[in-house]
Amino acid sequence: MFADSPGVAGLEVTTESGVKTVRLNRPDKFNAITWEMYRGITDALNSAADDNNVKVVLLTGTGKWYSSGNDLSNFVKNMPAGGPQEMADNGRDVLLAFCESMIKFPKPLVAAVNGPAIGIPVTTLGLCDLVYCTEKATFKTPFVSLGQSPEGCSSFLFPRTFGLAKANEMLLTERQITAEEASAGGLVTRIIPEAEFQAEVDKVVKHMASLPPQSMKISKALIRQEIQDKLLEVNERECHTLRDRWLSDECMTAIMNFMSRKK
Repeated sequence: MFADSPGVAGLEVTTESGVKTVRLNRPDKFNAITWEMYRGITDALNSAADDNNVKVVLLTGTGKWYSSGNDLSNFVKNMPAGGPQEMADNGRDVLLAFCESMIKFPKPLVAAVNGPAIGIPVTTLGLCDLVYCTEKATFKTPFVSLGQSPEGCSSFLFPRTFGLAKANEMLLTERQITAEEASAGGLVTRIIPEAEFQAEVDKVVKHMASLPPQSMKISKALIRQEIQDKLLEVNERECHTLRDRWLSDECMTAIMNFMSRKK
């Protein structure tokens, strides 16, 4: 195993036996994602797409959480000279590139959800090819209460995955669902007992990495080709909508209230 460089705080990227592992590594912050981590994941995926030594990419988290989602301090710390407008524009560009790197990734993209997931780590599971989780994983998308809106192409993929009524319950009422519900709805490939989780996921990704890589890429392209352009279109629309929401009074007030409760 070797670590990829340069490093990004909160992110651990390693490659072994054809498997590149991108690990969210901020357990003290429940693996919340900073702007730098978004860029680091995007760079890791884009480089892996062109690296013949990488056959599979695995996304996972350190500790008891998969990820608590967007680090909301992204919106209040290190405000750029252009103020909220520049912050929102920059955030849109980062998120657009992040989701696009997942949509366009030509090789198997596997998520190992080792614990609770909130927000964008949930929505982007629909952009992965295989999703495994432990029985302790939960899934929640609290966009409305934060004055925001869906991303990760969830406004398109969740109704296709769960059906419209269940998707609305997740995206509009913010109901948290269990691992069993996520599996039954088709978001999760398989639930693996926590004690066996790491070993079983390693077995799956190593097996995939041993298979003929061109056949794997061609098969994935065939599976995705009908919705690839649609996902890029949805991603663009969602990110532009989010940019506008970040500048809204509703969103700013909700984020400041959330940050004040954390103190």
